[in-house]
Amino acid sequence: QVQLVESGGGLVQAGGSLRLSCEASGSYYSLNGMGWYRQVAGPQRQWVATITTSGFTNYADSVKGRFTISRDNTKNTVYLSMNSLRPEDTAVYYCNAVVMIRPGINNGYWGQGTQVTVSS
Repeated sequence: QVQLVESGGGLVQAGGSLRLSCEASGSYYSLNGMGWYRQVAGPQRQWVATITTSGFTNYADSVKGRFTISRDNTKNTVYLSMNSLRPEDTAVYYCNAVVMIRPGINNGYWGQGTQVTVSS
């Protein structure tokens, strides 16, 4: 019923920039909160940033001041602009969305992930 597809990952040198995109598609009533998470190793994913439908944002301390999350509701897309990248930012980045699939029924969905590698 809902698919999230990330794009924009790649290899970049320390200090460089990348912009990730995540587009939602399928059958649903509305997209609610959206966010980005990253996974370095093992099963645990670290929260990076979230954004509400109205555009209110929150960031993990490790990326605050360097990353910017934004969304275009007309395109059903959320973005993550990453500046001043560091080797420790290397991870698989996942998009997450809370989606209303029926009136009053919300489910969480994940994208497939996109690799970001920052070289030193």
